[in-house]
Amino acid sequence: MTEVDGYCRQVETYLCRKNDGHLIRIVGPSFERVSGWAQHGIPLKLVFRGIDRYFERYYGKGPRRRPVRIDFCDADVLDVFDEWRRAVGIVGSRESRVESRKSTTDSRESLPGHLERVVMRLTQARANGSIGADFDGLVDRVAGELAAARAARLRGAERQALIDRLTGLDAELLQAARGAFDEPTRASLVREAEEELAAFRSSMAPPAFEAARGAAVDRLVRERLKLPTVAFTHD
Repeated sequence: MTEVDGYCRQVETYLCRKNDGHLIRIVGPSFERVSGWAQHGIPLKLVFRGIDRYFERYYGKGPRRRPVRIDFCDADVLDVFDEWRRAVGIVGSRESRVESRKSTTDSRESLPGHLERVVMRLTQARANGSIGADFDGLVDRVAGELAAARAARLRGAERQALIDRLTGLDAELLQAARGAFDEPTRASLVREAEEELAAFRSSMAPPAFEAARGAAVDRLVRERLKLPTVAFTHD
């Protein structure tokens, strides 16, 4: 079995579990599609997350009527991959880049909407226990600042000052999050980040790889603790 075959079989197995045991074979055009994901270096973990994203919408529409084919998940897989590339600083060439849905990549989130989402996710992270009591003071302070900012109608220099402040709060929250893990866990996060980046490492200069690995670790830290990105990156 080739590496691409193994990749496709793992995707097939995951899709089978999501379909409650109903096996939909990845063959023909579907195999070509998933093989393309493998050839573009999309980590399996991101493929699974894209499949999950599709199923979340599918369940949201009510009872399912038929098993999901992998082709239905394509746009979500590409969106997740695009989000990951931006987060870790990987930009492919025009020829090799996988393009996500235009409707998603062109979307913009307003600053008030961003603040509301961040406060909600911080509250959820505390409620579900993903962050410990050591975070209470910091989370209270960040949430308080964001709530006050939501109530204000800022323009011009004041709005830019708030955006700069969000970047600072994000760095502070992330620094505290890194400190929440012991050394073995931090080492495992570094290994996981390197596995995600494996397909791109040979084409990256050492400084670029180091930066991407650091960003990938930070992303995994957020994921483990279910922390939102406080910095505002859309406009």
